[in-house]
Amino acid sequence: MKSRSTLAAWLGSLDSSRLARVLGTRRDAVSLPEPRSVGELADRLQRPGSVALVLPRLALPHLQVAEALAALGASASREALAKLLGAVDDEATRQLDAVLEVLADHALVWPDGAGQLRMAGPLSQAWDMPLGLDAPLERLLASTPSDELRGMLATLSVKPPGTKAQRLAALVEHHSDPEQIASVVAKAPATARKLLERLARAVARQPQFIVFGSPGPGLEPGARWALDRGLLIQDRHRYGPVRMPAEVALTLRGPGWHAPFEPVPPRPRPASVTPAEVDREASAAATAFVAHAASVLAACSATAPARLKSGGIGARELARIGKTAQADDAVVRLTLETSYAAGLLSRDGDRVAPTEAYDAWAEQEPPEQFAVLLQAWKNLPLTPTHARDEDNKALPAVAGAAPCGGCVQARLGLLAAAARLPAGQGMSVASDLGPLIAWHRPLADSSPQDGTPFAAVIREAELLGVLARGALSALGIHLRTGHTEGLSVECRRLLPSATAMARIGTDLTAVVTGTPSARLTALLDSVADRETSGTASVWRFSAGGIRRALDAGRVPEDITADLAAVATGPLPQPLAYLIADTARGHGRVRVTPAACVLHGDEPALLAELAAHRGLVKLGLRQLAPTVLVSRSPVDTTLAALRAQGYAPVAETAEGTVRIEKARPRRATPVPTPRGSHARDSGRIAATRAEAPAAVDPNTLATRLLAAPPASSEPAPFDGGVPFATDTEEIVAGWAKHLPYSDIRQLAHAIDAGQAITVEYVATSGSRTVRTLSHLMLDPPYLEAWCHLRDAERVFTLSRIHSVMSVVPE
Repeated sequence: MKSRSTLAAWLGSLDSSRLARVLGTRRDAVSLPEPRSVGELADRLQRPGSVALVLPRLALPHLQVAEALAALGASASREALAKLLGAVDDEATRQLDAVLEVLADHALVWPDGAGQLRMAGPLSQAWDMPLGLDAPLERLLASTPSDELRGMLATLSVKPPGTKAQRLAALVEHHSDPEQIASVVAKAPATARKLLERLARAVARQPQFIVFGSPGPGLEPGARWALDRGLLIQDRHRYGPVRMPAEVALTLRGPGWHAPFEPVPPRPRPASVTPAEVDREASAAATAFVAHAASVLAACSATAPARLKSGGIGARELARIGKTAQADDAVVRLTLETSYAAGLLSRDGDRVAPTEAYDAWAEQEPPEQFAVLLQAWKNLPLTPTHARDEDNKALPAVAGAAPCGGCVQARLGLLAAAARLPAGQGMSVASDLGPLIAWHRPLADSSPQDGTPFAAVIREAELLGVLARGALSALGIHLRTGHTEGLSVECRRLLPSATAMARIGTDLTAVVTGTPSARLTALLDSVADRETSGTASVWRFSAGGIRRALDAGRVPEDITADLAAVATGPLPQPLAYLIADTARGHGRVRVTPAACVLHGDEPALLAELAAHRGLVKLGLRQLAPTVLVSRSPVDTTLAALRAQGYAPVAETAEGTVRIEKARPRRATPVPTPRGSHARDSGRIAATRAEAPAAVDPNTLATRLLAAPPASSEPAPFDGGVPFATDTEEIVAGWAKHLPYSDIRQLAHAIDAGQAITVEYVATSGSRTVRTLSHLMLDPPYLEAWCHLRDAERVFTLSRIHSVMSVVPE
């Protein structure tokens, strides 16, 4: 409560512009319903889940200063903090002030008006042993009997006071004086002094699990001497290792020891690069990627990839798609994940198939296509090009893995690190950006499989043209700022429009420079086989490709006319001959369903088929000079004849030629997960509503500062105003751990159909932060779709301990 009150006082002392800055940086804690007072805002900013959402966005020096403050205690002076960090010169002091300013903007650390720095309670609990220091002496000795405290004081030649509290205070006062600690340690036996010095400089140790009731480990040499003087503390029941109080450890580390503080980012090896060079390389990379992406999705449209029983697209299907699209595994995975996130692909039973949105996307120009995939990449909750796990096992794509917040932060850290490079400077080796990313986002995830830190996310950025010549391209600049219109403009500037013409050569190839249009791709795919794709794509004409078009109902004249319309010059004679020769043999043999019957106008050809050794399995039998009957189905007979070099066509039952043009498989977008009892009229179900527009931070800041100084209006159950809705009253009756502000927020999310993030305590006692959507109230339970488990779950209202809004990345 004291921390909350000092935060409220500090917030109330800010001017509207500074308070608006705090609201902007902590938008996760300020969601509808709006806070009605500065006190209520302070409550929200102090929530553990709210603080946990902010930490991954902070840079290394911010976390270092916060950890140093946690080591000093709930409050400390700025001078003590600067001394601990070694920030004594003017430059280091300015840098420390800048870091504290950022922490204050996030409402994590603030001045209390009495010369002390206060920090959010949940932030102080983020480290079990900040700076490798254990708890202060007062906390470690809280359960120690008074007689033991008396013995420690006597051993230190301090006259013990009468009560336990006085003895504990005297011992704390003695150990808070570095000179007295140094004097005691100087008189210690050599074994005890070495033990104390080693433990003082040791980093946080892994916890040791002791079987309850078993004797603790034997004491090291010299430990008893230190235990008798309170320099080391052991559980009075001797469970676990000895512990060194923070005051003792700091003293023994000496005045020359300082907590780590790195306010300046690493300085990698820069390389001069001009904007024109960056644009040229980014354009080439983006053009090649969108061309490959179009090929990958076209391959998925032709044959929807199968899903593994365990979920996702396996290595075999990925290899098939890559071979068809002439794209490597990284590009295939990146395309599939971004397309799935953008809604171009969806699960369809045991397949992953394109949706109707893909058809609209395929008709767009390459700049518009690329912008869709690039924006989806920025917010992907995974690193798609990670092809193997820690055990070197192949990972499937589009597997619906649990969201990885550290993966998102790695991507945002890359954009932030590259943006900090001086103008006209790039990286001679792009992987050198890894240490910079680690500085900007220390809590981001880097796969152990990466040879260098963050190699996978850097490689993805290069494939997409976000990073070029080790510098942030114009695409990356607008992607980082979230300026959608600017990103679209840069995509149109850097990526050429689709190519609608092909150069058809006498070697029976069609070469398309740039990204082929959807119409050109469809035409060439229907009559030829793609050999390469990328900056330039190549198709090769063959009798099989022409026959495929004829089987789909095309006539030779139309094929010739369509190819002539897209050719940069006249059609070469070899292609015209190929079309004519294939058409001449097409349909000479017709297969009609009967189970089945073959007939034609040439008795000699039918006799040849009946005697052909390669067709024995069909069980052909000649009924008449121009009629054969087969024991095999129509499709099997067609495939066998074509495998032997014949060109039959199928007929319908009416005797007309059957058109073999399969409609591409399209997936229905995954329906919104709902509760299993959505139609139960006895429950309060969430209804989908338009999300209200975000409130301008400046407007909200002005409104909060103008509100009465009281912390907040009394809750209805404390004699305040009545509940605003029935939902609020029901939630308040069951969620006993929630303050009224959280009850309002949860009730609003239920009524408005909005997603919400909660801190939930399971029956086992473990705490988790979960994002829930499609909320349905069924007192004393809340049914919802849990994004952590990717499944519907039932939550007990009384186990929800805090509520916060969902943070957009």
